[in-house]
Amino acid sequence: MFYKIVVKGELTERFAEAFAGMKMEAKRGQTIIMGQVVDQSHLYGILHRISGLGLQLLSVHALPEEEYVRGGDDAAPRDNPRKNSEKETL
Repeated sequence: MFYKIVVKGELTERFAEAFAGMKMEAKRGQTIIMGQVVDQSHLYGILHRISGLGLQLLSVHALPEEEYVRGGDDAAPRDNPRKNSEKETL
């Protein structure tokens, strides 16, 4: 499952290590952290890390894979390579 987590404040690359394997994008006074979360304990670990860093959590959303591949709500649609390869093999 893929998640979009939004925290208050524009985090710098200094925080990237705390969210290894996740994409970070800072804009409009918020930081969007997106990536694959393998299970519920992984999600709780990320949320605990956010709390431990003193960050204010604004939202947590599970994303369909298609939306994650696009890059979130405000990204232009991109083809999903896995789906394209599935079409070719049919």
